[in-house]
Amino acid sequence: MTIPKKILIAAAAIAAIAALGGYAWLQWKETQQNAGLVGGNGRIEATEVDVATKYAGRVAEILVQEGDFVQAGQTLARMQVDSLLAQQREAEASRDRALQAVASARAQVALRESEHTAAQALIAQREADLDAAQRRAARSETLAREGASSEQELDDDRARVRSAQAALKATQAQAQAAGAAIVAARTQVAGAESAVKAADATVQRINADLADSELAAPRDGRVQLRLAQPGEVLGGGGKLLNLVDLTDVYMSFFLPETVAGRVALGTEVRIVLDAAPQYVIPAKVSFVASTAQFTPKTVETASERQKLMFRVRARIAPELLRKHITQVKTGLPGQAWIKLDEGRDWPAHLHNVVAP
Repeated sequence: MTIPKKILIAAAAIAAIAALGGYAWLQWKETQQNAGLVGGNGRIEATEVDVATKYAGRVAEILVQEGDFVQAGQTLARMQVDSLLAQQREAEASRDRALQAVASARAQVALRESEHTAAQALIAQREADLDAAQRRAARSETLAREGASSEQELDDDRARVRSAQAALKATQAQAQAAGAAIVAARTQVAGAESAVKAADATVQRINADLADSELAAPRDGRVQLRLAQPGEVLGGGGKLLNLVDLTDVYMSFFLPETVAGRVALGTEVRIVLDAAPQYVIPAKVSFVASTAQFTPKTVETASERQKLMFRVRARIAPELLRKHITQVKTGLPGQAWIKLDEGRDWPAHLHNVVAP
């Protein structure tokens, strides 16, 4: 039996009306559910850190695999250090030589000081000899005037005075030379001590380079990528690993300019991921852009007429992340919701909040 064409058209019209009605009802229901809310689409992101070698060299070993959880300070990889160890031995030998030079310079100071002391004592002796020669010459002059002594004896006594004066001057010059030698020796000590400090600094620098050859995790996280393999030669700053800090996780989304100005730092946010819509993740606004930008093509907005948007970041509490650290994944899409009216309650579909 053939169904009349008018009946088919009527049935199709009824089905279309029913579909439109159902769609309108769903739209109305969604509008009612989301009344007083504003939201935006985004993806779960986390702080990423690259572990890189400070100096050029060959990778000796990598101690972790992709997906491993690591703790701050944990050794993740090592670079070959044969040349650094050779430099360390050389620097330590230079430091030992510098220490020996200091000891030798200090011994020279002690020697020059003893020579100066001896010269001072000899000066005192020469001064006494000169005084005695001058007294004797004075007596000889008196005796010579009285005729009790010969002129020859007077001349000999005067010669002894001049000899004592010359000896005193020579000894004084020796004392001055010894004093100058002390200054020079002390300068050598200062130079040798500076050489020791330079050698110590070289040893410390090489030790720091050796410490940097063991690449440690800068923070707790999970290894996301291995970017190099043992045996590869990397330049300075070459990357070996990429870590993601799963305790610093957030979602970035965009809000229209008419709404962004009403959102303050610390505002409560609830995130629903496409992969687990039955769970509501609590978060708080940690960043609101100070300037607007054009809506990125990858971000869908509720109104296509909104062209300028503000980027907002909602950060998930670290305590909640640590509790569920093995389930935390980045890149998951979802939607973030914010209440525009603090006096209103969250709608029923945003009540199932994950407890920290």
